[in-house]
Amino acid sequence: MNIIVTENKKELSQKACSIFESQVRDNPKSVLGLATGSTPTGTYEELIEGYSHGNADYENVKTINLDEYVGLGGDHPQSYRTFMEENLFRHVNIQQENTFIPDGTASELQKECLRYEEVIENIGPPDIQLLGIGENGHIGFNEPGSSFDTETHVVELAASTREANARFFDSIEDVPKQAVTMGIRSILKSKRIVLLASGERKARAIEQLLTGEITEDFPASALKRHDDVTLIVDKEAYQYAALRR
Repeated sequence: MNIIVTENKKELSQKACSIFESQVRDNPKSVLGLATGSTPTGTYEELIEGYSHGNADYENVKTINLDEYVGLGGDHPQSYRTFMEENLFRHVNIQQENTFIPDGTASELQKECLRYEEVIENIGPPDIQLLGIGENGHIGFNEPGSSFDTETHVVELAASTREANARFFDSIEDVPKQAVTMGIRSILKSKRIVLLASGERKARAIEQLLTGEITEDFPASALKRHDDVTLIVDKEAYQYAALRR
């Protein structure tokens, strides 16, 4: 695992942006795996800024998102489709038909999972996958105990995950209890993975990732089985791991 330690989230976002822009310049038809949440927003801001200066052209790029809440349509203000539109898609020249996100309102969720896995196989897998990490080690919505062999599936969200995401909703009661997520096996199909971690709240997770064992009790540990992972972490998130390395 390649580790890049930055002073702060701003520098972290700039580093991640540079990697993704290089990928798109090298291959204008790249498939980008994208994530939601607070950590990647800085990266998306940098990509938008870079696009405005002609750093990359997204016209022929395709994107595959990690997950979507069950029960939220693409027009719901808290859906991940809306998140991506507001934070990236509508600000660059990517084509709407080239952006793929699970359908959280599908009438048959198991069929939707199979369909989305086919998207990953047929459109991708991603040339480069962006990830964040949860305080409990989740990646995507793969909570502790998730099998490393799982592909796209429906998951029950852990209480800690719903609490962490409640800030985006009016109340925790409004946070969906399920999501459709790419599984660990799905994620590991990506040719390259960039994992972001920022802030003291992620410090224990980064410590466990870098010094702990590979175990399904800590889903992010599966990344140690991938040949090309870059961790970009700011000093606050790296502080405990730094003491043990």
